Amino acid sequence: MHLIVGLGNPGDKYSRNRHNIGFLAVEEIARRHSFPPFREKFKGLIAEGTIGGDKVLILKPQTFMNASGESVEAAAQFYKLTPADVTVIYDELDLVPGKARIKRGGGNGGHNGLRSIDPRLGPDYRRIRLGIGHPGHKDRVMPWVLGDFSKADREWLEPLLGALADNAGLIVKADDNTLMNRLAIAVNGDAAAREQRPETADPARKKAPAGQSHIRAARPKAPDAKLPATGPMAAILAKMFKKDGDGTS
Repeated sequence: MHLIVGLGNPGDKYSRNRHNIGFLAVEEIARRHSFPPFREKFKGLIAEGTIGGDKVLILKPQTFMNASGESVEAAAQFYKLTPADVTVIYDELDLVPGKARIKRGGGNGGHNGLRSIDPRLGPDYRRIRLGIGHPGHKDRVMPWVLGDFSKADREWLEPLLGALADNAGLIVKADDNTLMNRLAIAVNGDAAAREQRPETADPARKKAPAGQSHIRAARPKAPDAKLPATGPMAAILAKMFKKDGDGTS
């Protein structure tokens, strides 16, 4: 069994908060894979089903973010799961909206949900960070994360959550590279996803000269412009581009 945890705060008041993107993600996974309704257990709401033939438990802790570890620990102990069997989905301030990053282990990055989970589960579970952007100043962080997504956010939020749900089988299989690529394509298109891939994974991708992006490097070189030979513009250009040694300073 694989446990997929979405982090957030319980209650309608917080349901559309940026801090609740983890809840939104696992709700969409459950919906697209026809899981039965969530029920109360392990100090949270759970739904059990299958994804790609694998048994999956989805958990939304109802302890509020700062005590998420209590719910995750209870579920993991009941099913005798190791950290390798657990994936946690949560919001990330330091990623631009719509960008996703996946890794196993690491620090909590100041996230209160992870800060609660780590001492109870250990740090070696998989983390899927979904970018919500940063408001620009630390004093604005709290109202930002506890503020609702705007209508404009739908442009990236719906494709991101949809792609994550459609490709949830890759979470269970721990195929992080493929999942990352598909999420990037869903939000930004093929070109953006291609730019995120390591150069060694794509031999056809040209190496950009120093200080130049791959997109710019791939543009066809413009043909040399032909200067006018006669007329006022020719005289101006001739004066501008006189070579050193022809009497100009």
